[in-house]
Amino acid sequence: MSEAASARSSAVALSYRDEGGAPVVVAKGYGATAESIMCTARAHGLYVHASPQLIRLLMQVQLDRQIPPPLYEAVAQVLAWLWEIDEGNSPADVVEIEK
Repeated sequence: MSEAASARSSAVALSYRDEGGAPVVVAKGYGATAESIMCTARAHGLYVHASPQLIRLLMQVQLDRQIPPPLYEAVAQVLAWLWEIDEGNSPADVVEIEK
């Protein structure tokens, strides 16, 4: 990845509708597209999690594809944090998540 690409913002949106399967990459992009993804998420009351390493890995997943098994644990940790927030708890690690 070039320095210019790594310097601009990036975002990946996941959907987890099929509880029998893995989350699916439903949107991804850099720059203005990334900002639009994050603004749309916030406008719909969704959380935006800042994890550059995870985003870099998720950017490699094709749109409308499930995340691969090697990413299950990392995504599960994010989902667990979100569950904690929804339950009204405030785990220390949630500082990386913005709403």
